[in-house]
Amino acid sequence: MNRYKHFFTGLGILIMTLLYSCSQVPDHVDPSSVPKSYFTSQEGGIKTGGVQEISISTPKGTFKVWTKRIGNNPKVKILLLNGGPGATHEYFECFESFLPAEGIEFIYYDQLGCGNSDNPNDTSLWDLSRYVEELEQVRHALHLNQSNCYLLGHSWGGILAMEYALKYQDSIKCLVISNMMSSGPDYGKYADEVLAKQMDQKVLDTIRTIEARKDFDNPKYMKLLRANYYVQHLCRMPLDQWPEPINRSLDKLNASLYVSMQGPSEFGISGKLETWDRYAMLPKLRLPTLVIGAQYDTMDPEHMKRMSQQVQNGSFLLCPGGSHFCFYDDQETYMKGLIKYIKALEAGEKKVKL
Repeated sequence: MNRYKHFFTGLGILIMTLLYSCSQVPDHVDPSSVPKSYFTSQEGGIKTGGVQEISISTPKGTFKVWTKRIGNNPKVKILLLNGGPGATHEYFECFESFLPAEGIEFIYYDQLGCGNSDNPNDTSLWDLSRYVEELEQVRHALHLNQSNCYLLGHSWGGILAMEYALKYQDSIKCLVISNMMSSGPDYGKYADEVLAKQMDQKVLDTIRTIEARKDFDNPKYMKLLRANYYVQHLCRMPLDQWPEPINRSLDKLNASLYVSMQGPSEFGISGKLETWDRYAMLPKLRLPTLVIGAQYDTMDPEHMKRMSQQVQNGSFLLCPGGSHFCFYDDQETYMKGLIKYIKALEAGEKKVKL
């Protein structure tokens, strides 16, 4: 049993079924203000609530990945890339409380090995370049293109989004990099030189000792992390108040995928992504790009601000009260900023300031 289940089971997760109807909007919104076309089904035949399983080709055969469309907007379709690596789309569910009211379509997508998608249990498939080609197949299947596709990647999803855009930027309309730096080595340096030094040094010494022994399944390891690191830099709320979609998503985390790509340590990257670095390539990105950072994130907000300056048409949004899941712990800033940015682009603004 992996250490994540020990942690999230201990939170007393309340498993519930998401009741969502595309005919519903938040209570504070006048339903008549949302275009009726937003609720028009795009499905033929048997309706599935927007769910579409997509067959993808890989070096190890064909598998299916799961997607779900919320709403209908021909010009604005946000494809969401979850983090982890190995978490699920579910922690994005708070978007349902904001984007439908603005008529913004969005699409959940569980990457291969995540959530509702197939899990081939083959570590050779946990590869960044393969995930890029998977994403390209998903984009084609969903009929997303340069006229409508907003690609939003959070955490590991931000790495995937950057890598995809560097190869296929002419296939998407806009790139949103949420809570992810553009360099694995810089991320590791920030964790070691900034975040680690903010912790109680006795606690840090104990954590480092456990890591040196590679005793990552030790319950004490996760207990120390959640009390001294997670509530400061992942979601700045008491553990028993963490939003249920975060708990549910991370409780399903694919440990094989996570450890293969990220490494077993919670400080920095030590897996396949350890030397990944695209900072010097950011000036090649021509498309509108929004970078979202947070003051208390595991990722350096100053690095993310520089990323927005490196791309050719970048904007930066800082969530001053937030951390890695700032669409929960600084929700108003995140959602208002994201919506403002999208509306400004759709209004024809070439350079958006937030």
